[in-house]
Amino acid sequence: MTAAPRDLTPADARRTWRNLEAVHGMIYFTPDAPPVYESAGVTHHRSAYFGSRVAAMGAVPAEVVIATFFNFHPALVRRAMDGLWERTTPQRLLDARLTAVDVSLRRAFGDDLLGSTELADGAALLRRAAEVACEQPEGRPLFAGHARLPWPDEPHLVLWHAQTLLREFRGDGHIAALVTEGLAGLDALVSHAASGDVPAAALQATRAWSDDEWAAGIASMADRGLVHDDGSFTDAGREQRDRIEATTDRLAVAPYAALGTDGCARLRAIGKVLSTRVVEAGLLAIDPRRSLDDSA
Repeated sequence: MTAAPRDLTPADARRTWRNLEAVHGMIYFTPDAPPVYESAGVTHHRSAYFGSRVAAMGAVPAEVVIATFFNFHPALVRRAMDGLWERTTPQRLLDARLTAVDVSLRRAFGDDLLGSTELADGAALLRRAAEVACEQPEGRPLFAGHARLPWPDEPHLVLWHAQTLLREFRGDGHIAALVTEGLAGLDALVSHAASGDVPAAALQATRAWSDDEWAAGIASMADRGLVHDDGSFTDAGREQRDRIEATTDRLAVAPYAALGTDGCARLRAIGKVLSTRVVEAGLLAIDPRRSLDDSA
């Protein structure tokens, strides 16, 4: 495993990942995606979300999605996955997803950035980091599925695929940290809400937990001394959340350590330009930190 340089902290690695997250996260919101998924046989947005993201693992059943996506209501996942592989195939969804990425990023970046040294450099740096991650697939099943996919040729698609790999690498590590702390999917959402990063109502709604289930989740966490009855953190809950975040950061640092401090700084500078273009092009309906895909 690559060791992090002394001057490259896990926090630096996290900043570098988050700086480019809009480039990956836009696939869950871009208006270019639904028509392409529909042409692949999928019309419901939840089915398209779960199916297109898990397609890298093959035609897996709903139970695998429940396990790897972690915090969505199992009934929601089962409804979304019901009959999906009878209407389409994993390869059709993978092709549709990449087509939507291509259309969206071409529109966002424009001819000036698509052919630029800046984009080529960013893609090369991010690919180098992702290839380090690909050397360490153990315990990261969703990441491993994406890691087996072929690399695209064009820089904007290389950039997106690399950021997708790094996102799933981090996400699988985050789930490992949650499980180590004894948290189930609903617990993780209650903890996330207590952190204040995302409103509880948004997490509950997008993951389809009922009011009664959410209240029961808070009560369960309160019984363990992790939150108060109103869902806010106790000292123990905040300390646990800090441990989870620190573990997630530590488990995700190796790919960025390969770039070093200067490489990460260069990548963040490029990422700022590219992410701004994504936002300005209207590819994100909401902040990517509040997306359907917010487990890390």
